[in-house]
Amino acid sequence: MERATPAPVQQGPAHAMFAADEASRHLGIDLRMAGDGTAVAYMAVTAQMVNGHGMAHGGYLFLLADTAFAGACNSHGPVTVAAGADITFVAPARQGDLLVATAHERTRYGRSGVYDVTIQRGDEVIAEFRGRSRTLRPAKEKP
Repeated sequence: MERATPAPVQQGPAHAMFAADEASRHLGIDLRMAGDGTAVAYMAVTAQMVNGHGMAHGGYLFLLADTAFAGACNSHGPVTVAAGADITFVAPARQGDLLVATAHERTRYGRSGVYDVTIQRGDEVIAEFRGRSRTLRPAKEKP
């Protein structure tokens, strides 16, 4: 099975967030690039990610897309979280597949944003994800 090769350490708000993301890193997700409203994340489908139909469980695909989405919407700096998201599964992924999730900012307005993420295996689209973000207000300092 092909495993994602760790990328060189990068700097920036999205990479700082990813360094603390135990869930994504535990699954072997690698945030390869994040900046200017875009991000790319890789994940190899393992035996533990396969459902009873022999396909990658949709929850893992959602998590991969959500990780790329988080990288893109946090690339600007302020802490930004998901306000909502949905995914459309296009083709099955299977054990051993190396998946690439590419996130692109579509628009930001006020504290809100819309991001699209495409998950691919090679040139084949596996899923399309749309995430809606919300930038948090800084916590007020106590006197």
